[in-house]
Amino acid sequence: MIDHQFRSLGRFALAACVVGLSAASLSAQAPAAPAPVKTLNPSRVDVFTGFSYFGAHGQLKPAGIPYSSINLGVIGSGAYYVNKYFGGEAIYTNHMTNEGNPNDGVQGVSVGPIARLPMENFTVFAHGLVGGARLGGPNSEAPLSLEHEPYTWGVALTAGGGMDYDLPFFNNRFSLRLFQADYRYIHADFGPYVGIPTSGALGGRTNLNAVELSTGIVTHFGHIIPPPPVSYSCSVAPAVGFPGDPVTVTGVVLNLNPKKTATYNWTTDGGVITGSSAIANVDTKAAAPGTYTVKGHVSEGAKPGQSADCSATFTVKAFEPPTIGCSANPSSVNPGDSSTITANAVSPQNRPLTYSYSATAGSISGTSSSSTLSTVGAAPGPITVSCNAVDDKGQSVSATTTVTVIAPPPPPAPAAPLASSLCTVNFERDAKRPTRVDNEAKACLDDIALNLQHSPDAKLALVGNASAKEMIVKKGKHKKAVKEPVFAAERAVNTKDYLVADKGIEASRIVTYTGKADNKTVTTTLIPAGAVNPVASDAVVNESAVKAVPRTAVKKTHKHKK
Repeated sequence: MIDHQFRSLGRFALAACVVGLSAASLSAQAPAAPAPVKTLNPSRVDVFTGFSYFGAHGQLKPAGIPYSSINLGVIGSGAYYVNKYFGGEAIYTNHMTNEGNPNDGVQGVSVGPIARLPMENFTVFAHGLVGGARLGGPNSEAPLSLEHEPYTWGVALTAGGGMDYDLPFFNNRFSLRLFQADYRYIHADFGPYVGIPTSGALGGRTNLNAVELSTGIVTHFGHIIPPPPVSYSCSVAPAVGFPGDPVTVTGVVLNLNPKKTATYNWTTDGGVITGSSAIANVDTKAAAPGTYTVKGHVSEGAKPGQSADCSATFTVKAFEPPTIGCSANPSSVNPGDSSTITANAVSPQNRPLTYSYSATAGSISGTSSSSTLSTVGAAPGPITVSCNAVDDKGQSVSATTTVTVIAPPPPPAPAAPLASSLCTVNFERDAKRPTRVDNEAKACLDDIALNLQHSPDAKLALVGNASAKEMIVKKGKHKKAVKEPVFAAERAVNTKDYLVADKGIEASRIVTYTGKADNKTVTTTLIPAGAVNPVASDAVVNESAVKAVPRTAVKKTHKHKK
């Protein structure tokens, strides 16, 4: 009997392995449709149905009649999980009489906790249950009427576990239970033992130990992790507008169930809103300036997470006044000419505009965006022109521009006076008095004095010169250059002295210089007021260091040998 049980157990285990390996092989041989990766969001409810083998080990006591293993049976279970790993399970098993023998049948119902470990494609589980078993039999070689015990309920304990393989189709809705192996203990009491049976029952009790092996299909329902709640956001465009501008509200919904129909509702505290979908429109014609809120509600059911709300704000602004620019072309005109004035006005809300103009001088005409300024009778100088615009709401704006009336050009300025060279005083004639102004120079100096009298604001420049020989003196066998042109300075000072002393010319009007010409002369230059002094680069004579020689005196201080 025991050998028969283990042979049956071996056949069942081998069949389960073959089924599991075949499923794995089929999955591996179908690369065109790879198994989807499990999301590790395990099911809330698992329902298992399949076939079961019951390997009995025990006997009816005190008769000592053994129970037989039952090769064919059915099993069904339902498990409800409170979280990803733990839940409760109920199992029903029914093992029919073996080989047509009415003895040794067993059915049972058990409940208890179950624990599982979900993995990518497999789930392993373990459970422990307690319940009742309806046990009949046992079987023997005696006539059935003498050894058949009536079915009796007894206590049943179950402990074991197994492994499921997720089938790669229908979104992992089904799994193949590769095996479920349980140890079962059943205690049943058939009544008092009667010895020789008279009514087909011996009586007695049994403590039955059994191995129960099962395989079949697991169907999954629901998920431990609920679907994400519906979320809703909305936006308005434009966010800022003016009365009458249309406002469009757009809602964006996430996590809706495509199998359900969503409903939309919209409300606003400003304007009139219409719409029954994710898009609505707000009419702002009657809305006063201010900020308003629009609210949206979407729902696909009454359960939590199946509805959501959103809100957004929009602003209605008061009508803005127009803006204006004012320009003139040309901006500068000759007296009596005209200039075109252009007003560039814009209303932000495209309201109709009326134009007007004013000017501080001249006359201006025009009521459109362009007008004409006439400068007839206007004095030279700037004219300020004002450009004005007003819309139909009474909101006005102004800007100014300037037109300059060009003054007539002034008469040409007189030519700047020029310095003029007058006569030259020669000192070649008196070798003994080489710096003395002689009588022959009188005519030249009288003419110079006359010019100074006719030009009272003019000045006179006297440039004295000395010859190269006069600049060398001989002492013994050596010649030495004179450091300062003494003769040149004395000639200029003597000439000035004559004009001041003899002709009454103011000394401050005459400036003396020493020149670089190689001769014995004094050149004279008349410099009118405002004229450039052409001899300003010559050396000015320090008149305090040079004593004038009277015209009638004899110069004795300088003697030169030729």
